[in-house]
Amino acid sequence: MPNTFLAMLFRMRHISRWSLMFNTQSENLMQHTVECAFIAHFLALVGNCYFGKEYNAEKLAAYALFHDVSEVLTGDLPTPVKYYNNEIKAAYKDIEKIACEKLLSHLPKEMRAVYAEYFDSENLTADEKKLIKIADKLCAYLKCVTELNASNSEFLPARESIRGQLESVDSAELRYFLDNCIDSFSLSLDDLKGTL
Repeated sequence: MPNTFLAMLFRMRHISRWSLMFNTQSENLMQHTVECAFIAHFLALVGNCYFGKEYNAEKLAAYALFHDVSEVLTGDLPTPVKYYNNEIKAAYKDIEKIACEKLLSHLPKEMRAVYAEYFDSENLTADEKKLIKIADKLCAYLKCVTELNASNSEFLPARESIRGQLESVDSAELRYFLDNCIDSFSLSLDDLKGTL
């Protein structure tokens, strides 16, 4: 049997996000997971460098890369639907689990257990899970910032809602990001060059 696992993963580029909203720039699942991995890695290093944590930043980046991998088979279910009620939320969790098992079947048996670890957030500590959730939420917030910078006011309510959710999280790493990084995502390329 051919190893079709990576071919399946590369189909992430075909899974569109934010499908219920008008977008000036499309965003796909592959783009999102890479951005989430960058941010999770960064937050872990912030924790290590400034707050005395001992995160394995590379581990968190790898988990972030796979945090939405089931969507290769399920597609991106919009948040209002996914979290409409506890029954739908639980059913979708079951669907995600089945999708992950199906994806693992695209690997040779010798590799399945290794990748299965990255598909299961239960292998993370509570603090590690929290950082990946923060990274995921920051990606959504930054998508809103990008759309608003392009004069797409459709993302204004989402930005306000997500900002409120972020503000309610107790995290030194998140606070650092909001205080030191978030504003730079509204800078133009010339402004960014001027910071060098």
